[in-house]
Amino acid sequence: MRGGRTTDIASIISLLGAFLVAAAVLGVLVAGLAMPAVGGIGAVTRTAVDMFDALPSALTASPLSQQSRILDSRGNVIATPSVQNRIIVPLSAVAPVMQRAQLAIEDSRFYEHGGVDVHGLVRALVSNAAGTSVQGGSTLTQQYVKLILQNTALQAGDTQAAQAAAARSGLAGLTRKLRELKYSIELEKTQSKDEILQGYLNIVYYGDQTYGVQAAAKHYFAKDAKDLSLPEAAMIAGLAQSPGTTDPANYPDRALARRDIVLDRMLELGLVTDKELVDAKAVKLADMLHITPQASSCSTAGNIAGADYTYFCDYVLKWLELDPSLNAALGKTVDERKAKIFGGGITVHTTIDPGMTKAARAEILARVDPVNHWRIGSAAVSIDPTNGTVKGMAQSSTYALKQVDATQTQVNWGVDTKYGGSLGFGFGSTEKAFALVTALEQGMPINATVDAKAASSTQAATYTRSEFPDAYGLGRGNWDVRNDETAGGGPMSLAQATSRSINTAFVPLVSQLGACNVRATETRLGLHQTNGQPVKPFPAAIILGADSVSPMTVVSAYGSLGHDGIHCTPVPVSAITGPDGRPLPVPAPGTTNCTHVVDPAVTHGVTALLQTVLQPGGTGAASALAGGRPAAGKTGTTNGNNETWFVGYTPQLTTAVWTGTPLDNSQALDNVTLRGHFYPVVFGASVSAPIWKAIMDRDLTGQPNADFPPAPEQIQNAPTPG
Repeated sequence: MRGGRTTDIASIISLLGAFLVAAAVLGVLVAGLAMPAVGGIGAVTRTAVDMFDALPSALTASPLSQQSRILDSRGNVIATPSVQNRIIVPLSAVAPVMQRAQLAIEDSRFYEHGGVDVHGLVRALVSNAAGTSVQGGSTLTQQYVKLILQNTALQAGDTQAAQAAAARSGLAGLTRKLRELKYSIELEKTQSKDEILQGYLNIVYYGDQTYGVQAAAKHYFAKDAKDLSLPEAAMIAGLAQSPGTTDPANYPDRALARRDIVLDRMLELGLVTDKELVDAKAVKLADMLHITPQASSCSTAGNIAGADYTYFCDYVLKWLELDPSLNAALGKTVDERKAKIFGGGITVHTTIDPGMTKAARAEILARVDPVNHWRIGSAAVSIDPTNGTVKGMAQSSTYALKQVDATQTQVNWGVDTKYGGSLGFGFGSTEKAFALVTALEQGMPINATVDAKAASSTQAATYTRSEFPDAYGLGRGNWDVRNDETAGGGPMSLAQATSRSINTAFVPLVSQLGACNVRATETRLGLHQTNGQPVKPFPAAIILGADSVSPMTVVSAYGSLGHDGIHCTPVPVSAITGPDGRPLPVPAPGTTNCTHVVDPAVTHGVTALLQTVLQPGGTGAASALAGGRPAAGKTGTTNGNNETWFVGYTPQLTTAVWTGTPLDNSQALDNVTLRGHFYPVVFGASVSAPIWKAIMDRDLTGQPNADFPPAPEQIQNAPTPG
């Protein structure tokens, strides 16, 4: 009994002290009254007021994290990368009924008070002093202050400060309340009521990983906040108090109950009529909801305007993090850039074309089964050679975060490793274009001949160290080289050697030119391994493409040949705008990413030679473009025919297609069946070339049949002796 009385007396004293503290603080703040400092009580009140006065009054707020957007070239949303799914909007973009609903359930006297609800505050302070949780009393301004303090602390990585901003009992709770009080009063002096309401509606959490009223409207009802109806607004407003247990996506019954509580409160306040209340409550949850998953991950970019952008999306995110041209727009470090990409509310306008991407995927799948016994894959990349913009990207696999096999993977077969790509693939005879560039640069004309040793697919020609004596030579061993067809045994023109892709013609050609010079040409035109390093310094890599590259690298190098010797580094982004819609300092494609690397006359001559590949007798003759459209290109098949290619171009578009073995590069593509078609041996002309033709025909429909400039006389013909 005595212990009980002691506890009761202690509680009463504690409550009395809290009441007096509250009264003192409120007297000073609200009424300007001076409480008499009598004995111990006076000391308590003086301490409370002094503590309050000592609190900072300037509220520092970090910018709110909000979702960014990645768009394709036609404005379709590919993804919305974000740490917090939030879309900041002005109050004018929030339906008035939504504003009324939120105030009705959170702070019906919002436009009447100065940031402090006296009765609610006393109740909250007394509850804190008694050791129980806070029993309401916070105005919407105070709630907004609390959310700002939490957000700022979390963005700074200060979890202790974030916890203090949410303390609900004891001395910590009392201190938190006093701090909120002071900040709220000061905030109401510097911001209008509408500004505070706008800030609150943008910062508050509405459940299911959704922040702010606009993101909530989009997520739950697939509409903008300005278009919310009464029952929709009431449902969102009801989530603010307990978002983790009442959101309609996961707790539909609780969400419906909260909606009706908000509606009842709106009726009580005279904000809706009896009929509006009845009609709103009659709307079934199933008729309201239209849950739209957040596209924060690239895995959701699989069907945008009919195109699969999953792999392109990953590539763009990596490019945004790494490309030096974006230092001024996004920051110099990866961390700075990630903060902008995933929280800065930027809009990334990409160059990818939905029609081209859809066409690439369709034509690949028409010839390569996504699931096949041989685990064969295929990928295609298209660029505009005049400025390096990436226009199309597709592959045969299905996007999956976990590598399953060649049919399901997150690895992008089209790009370099640092952009989420693979370790690369041998590029075979597509290399021969770089030997042609070097030959014409050294004065060899198109009608020149080379002495090709006889060889076939079974009979090799042998080359020794004496034929490659420079630093990129054969070392101590010999080199056996085969042709895909029986050829050689004497002089052969460059045109014949190119159109039929005769290996034993290009080996002596490079021996004459110097392997180091051809390798330098490859580097100059942008060709490199998938790790960013130059092609390996030995003849098999330099002459026959026995090294690992990506389709993106090959297509950009070939783009130089179709653009008068100007090499444009691939660019997937045309512009970036900030959350205010203003453009960020991003170089326009073609302005800083393009470099003149080869004399135009040389590229015109090389193009003339590569056009023979698509003419009768050439390895790609069956893939000549529709309507006689001028085009140039080259097939490629690695030793063992496990990686096959076709890379070709017109003046408007360059496309590279690879078909091969993404998981096991020792597997030969012999006796395979793809889409019901049996291939005894797969060459670059077998699958990749027809895919290339189909993609190019579709992408260039409606564009003029632009021709290439002719090669000048000194490039075409050797001078006549005498």
